[in-house]
Amino acid sequence: MPALAEELVRLKVDIIVADSYLAARDAKKVTTTIPIIMASGADPIATGLAGSLARPGGNVTGLTNLTPELLGKRLELLKEVVPKVSRFAVLDTTTSVAKPMFKDGQAAAQALGVKLQLIEVKTPNPDLEGAFRVMTKERIGALIAGSGTLGSSLYRERILELVEKTRMPAIYPTEPWIDAGGLMYYGANIPDSYRRAANFVDKILKGAKPGDLPVEQPMKFDFGINLKTAKQIGLTIPPNVLARADKVMR
Repeated sequence: MPALAEELVRLKVDIIVADSYLAARDAKKVTTTIPIIMASGADPIATGLAGSLARPGGNVTGLTNLTPELLGKRLELLKEVVPKVSRFAVLDTTTSVAKPMFKDGQAAAQALGVKLQLIEVKTPNPDLEGAFRVMTKERIGALIAGSGTLGSSLYRERILELVEKTRMPAIYPTEPWIDAGGLMYYGANIPDSYRRAANFVDKILKGAKPGDLPVEQPMKFDFGINLKTAKQIGLTIPPNVLARADKVMR
């Protein structure tokens, strides 16, 4: 990624559209003048890409696919599916993003009367097996997969293998997870975010400065369920939860 960012700077492109905060971060390391638009990504304040959402101030703006309520919403959906579970875990990377998100989820956990525990792993080469051993030891009954680096395709297959091995109900951040065999996902509608990113390109080409364009949060969210996976782990999805799903895999 850094090499690709350097190449774009050498080509003197007018704008760089980044598909994640990681891509935006690598682009920002090699240019402070070319506008960088995040099509989706983590909290730009926590990751140091912007001074504030309302006024980013630098050369990075665009969209974040995270909101403070997102982790709490995933917890609520998971709790509806496994009402008897009282101990939940968030599996995420050791980053500046994970802890603020987890803090926001704690309020939802208290409201639901459940315990929410953060299980962090370092990347690259995360000790996922060790993380699942900790969850087994702590008697975690259901899992929320983080939206950071672990949410990428790099670790998806191994995480799903470990979830299947432990037969742990889990919810994930994006649709590809349930396509690959995950139980549920809830997150920002990524195609909608990319369409909205085009508005930023348009404004900047017409003379706006990225530092003056507020970072936008998601407006559309998607919820999906894989009924085949639910059946494999002996889980019945309540009809009222099923009715709210945008995508159901049978």
